[in-house]
Amino acid sequence: MKRTILQTMGRLLLAGFAVMALQSGAVAQDFPSRPIKFVVPFPPGSATDTSARYFGRKITDLTGQPVVVDNKPGANSMIAIRAIQSAPADGYTVFIGSNSPLAVNAALFKQLPYDPVADFTPLSLLTRVPGVLIVPADSPFKTVADLVAAAKAQPGKLNFGFGSAGYQLMGELFNEIAGTQTTGIPFKSATDSVTAVAADTVNFAFVEISSTLELVRGGKIRALAIASPTRSSALPQVPTAHEAGITNMSAYAWVAAVVASRTPKAETEKLAELFTRILAMPETQEFYAKLGGETTRGGIEELRRFQQVEIALWKRVVSFAKVPLQ
Repeated sequence: MKRTILQTMGRLLLAGFAVMALQSGAVAQDFPSRPIKFVVPFPPGSATDTSARYFGRKITDLTGQPVVVDNKPGANSMIAIRAIQSAPADGYTVFIGSNSPLAVNAALFKQLPYDPVADFTPLSLLTRVPGVLIVPADSPFKTVADLVAAAKAQPGKLNFGFGSAGYQLMGELFNEIAGTQTTGIPFKSATDSVTAVAADTVNFAFVEISSTLELVRGGKIRALAIASPTRSSALPQVPTAHEAGITNMSAYAWVAAVVASRTPKAETEKLAELFTRILAMPETQEFYAKLGGETTRGGIEELRRFQQVEIALWKRVVSFAKVPLQ
């Protein structure tokens, strides 16, 4: 009798597991069955917001479900992070973040109320936009070599503008590789730092390409180098940092999609698959090429590796430059 009871219990357990597996598969197959929310830590019109709205439209095209973009700017992205942390982890709330909350904050803050790696499951890297080194249109620095020579001749005298911590660290990465000492000048936004360069109130700045395209093309500012291994199709005449003598300098502003780590695997994988499908579309590549951005293969593992490399890079730069932790 004991053996019969054990056999019966075993069959019941197997049946239960089978039902759970079928239910999980049904959830994944039906997902999404209602609107999805994209939480964005920056205001409408920002590069991250632009990506969120593009992918939102494409996900609606693929699934028939609307995507709502919820902009929650401020507090170094903490407001948006809290919204993700408090939302149900069911796959219907996605964080469309940038290098700032997902990598740079980990290097700059003594303590964060979140872990950018452990608290999130990556879905996909959406785009990365190389940094570009810009100077005023009438700057005496015609090349990166000119800028480096002047900075070395007068350590600490030249300055660079930055509108966020990410761009500050790009400037410090330049100092590290070039062996220069220049002074960072903070501005409220990347747009303000670009305006300062155009007005010749700072010597140079690093910003992402898309925010400078029209000014460079119109001769309002001069681009000296692209912080990428390859030239940008948006500014093909501008050399890479490596070509300009700043070996191995790669620095990007980037956008990625993640969900809370508590999100079930089935929903996570379905979302990742949707983002990957959109990234493979020719129109997506064309969309980002016009903005000076690069698309990726997409997927969970690619973003996980990239994020960890970025965090390690910026922690090293913060240590090198002795940037005070917040």
